[in-house]
Amino acid sequence: MNDTSKSMKDSDEPNGSVYSAPALEKGLDILELLCRSEVPLSQKEIAQQLRRSVSALYRMIASLVERGYIVNIDDKLYVTTKLFELAHINPPTQRLLTEAMPLMQKLSSDLDQACHLTVYSHGRQIVVSKVDAPSGMGFSVRVGAELDVVVSASGRVLLAFQDGETRQIRIEESLRRRPEHADPQIAATLDTIRARGFESIPSVQVRGLYAVSFPILDSQRHAIAALTVPYAERIDKVDRKSIAIVEETLGATAQTLSRRMGGAG
Repeated sequence: MNDTSKSMKDSDEPNGSVYSAPALEKGLDILELLCRSEVPLSQKEIAQQLRRSVSALYRMIASLVERGYIVNIDDKLYVTTKLFELAHINPPTQRLLTEAMPLMQKLSSDLDQACHLTVYSHGRQIVVSKVDAPSGMGFSVRVGAELDVVVSASGRVLLAFQDGETRQIRIEESLRRRPEHADPQIAATLDTIRARGFESIPSVQVRGLYAVSFPILDSQRHAIAALTVPYAERIDKVDRKSIAIVEETLGATAQTLSRRMGGAG
């Protein structure tokens, strides 16, 4: 056995996978860590957080820098925009964003509220697009933010509009990430949301905020995304929109986007 093989064997613990690719897994671990970190990290800090030696990660980091996924500035490693660019090259994602943006801009303008679009990903939601309130006052989330699933309006919409097997898998994935969100009534709640067609509830995460969320549906009436208005009431405006108007306007926008994506309105 050569030194490289021995080093890889010594530094990688088995993960139970049928097909193990230790080098690839180390590279993905590095990317995922840097994406989740709010600050750039040094090689030593990455090694410490991944519980590996610096030498075990050196070649992976060098390859990621060479391929343009991360950049080294003053011995600190940053994620570049390459992952973001690749994600948006994907045709379904690009089409969704292309169709959604003008509709979201009009929605935000009509309601004077922010709105955002989320998709499900491995036990969480990812914000893929957002528009701020045109007045500059309101609640919004950043693109790329990770949101909880089981307790949020948009997350429940993404769960409710799935077949039974997919719904259960996603609930289990979400609870592995946030076990404190377990709810014995979740199945009944999701059935109610599906029957009503949307979710509209006070936020369980931000006091005083109200969340209204509709699914973006494919041809099988499965949710490919959720379009949400985090409604913040402007008490200084006489002509502020009511929650009922938000539900009506958001619902019409979601139907239009669903049809444009080839799905059910």
